[in-house]
Amino acid sequence: MPIYQAIVLAVVQGLTEFLPISSTAHLVLFPWLLGWKDPGLTFDVALHAGTLVAVLLYFWRLWVEMLMAVAGVGGAAPEKISEHRRLFWFLMLGTIPGGIAGLLFEHAAEEQFRQPLVIGLAMIIVALLMWAGERVQHSKAALKDVSFVDSVVVGVAQAFAVIPGVSRSGVTMTGGLFRGLSRETCARFSFLLSTPLIAGAVLKKGWEIHHEGIPADMRLPFILGVIVSGLVGVAVIAFLIRYLERRTFKIFVVYRIVLGVIVSILGWGLRH
Repeated sequence: MPIYQAIVLAVVQGLTEFLPISSTAHLVLFPWLLGWKDPGLTFDVALHAGTLVAVLLYFWRLWVEMLMAVAGVGGAAPEKISEHRRLFWFLMLGTIPGGIAGLLFEHAAEEQFRQPLVIGLAMIIVALLMWAGERVQHSKAALKDVSFVDSVVVGVAQAFAVIPGVSRSGVTMTGGLFRGLSRETCARFSFLLSTPLIAGAVLKKGWEIHHEGIPADMRLPFILGVIVSGLVGVAVIAFLIRYLERRTFKIFVVYRIVLGVIVSILGWGLRH
């Protein structure tokens, strides 16, 4: 795999995994439009590992506080311990639907669903839902305001992310909007909720390649994939959270619709 392709795809992964515009869609479309070969499972592991590094780096303190609260250690105030413990279990609960969907539809997502027409339509549908969610009154302004029902709804929404073009961050943030979460809280809860599933994907795909190891010609692209996607991912998380403190999802709605229409037309043309 050429080094420049590894860097480009790692940047694409870091940008699109956390922006609500679908990393899977862009990672399918870039090689398809540019005529590049499929980088394969090894590089896919690198990109997922970089994404995991990004979200863990940004939220490391909160994850430590949640784990300490669950373990019953540390000197935090009882109210904070209760908040962190509740958030942890809500995240675990919200992870279940996505985990089940991933196990049941993994092969369909990697084969039947990875079609330009499917991707384009998914981009448009989620954009319209996001636009509708923007019109809901957003009264829950902090992670401590997330409820049991919120975690279930957002978790079920995450299950639809197995469809390329839906976007894990896009669909979970949209679910949060419909539940009245503030835009910033939607982003924070979405990124935290993605962590267990991304970790699971890294472990599962890593196990699939561990017997043969990383081919010699893929070692440098693998390392670059992890580092570049991780660094870009951290920057994007920080940017998006600050952006949503003052602005709406409108730019992402427009982008999704425009790209979705283009991809749908291209997909329709290929089928006819």
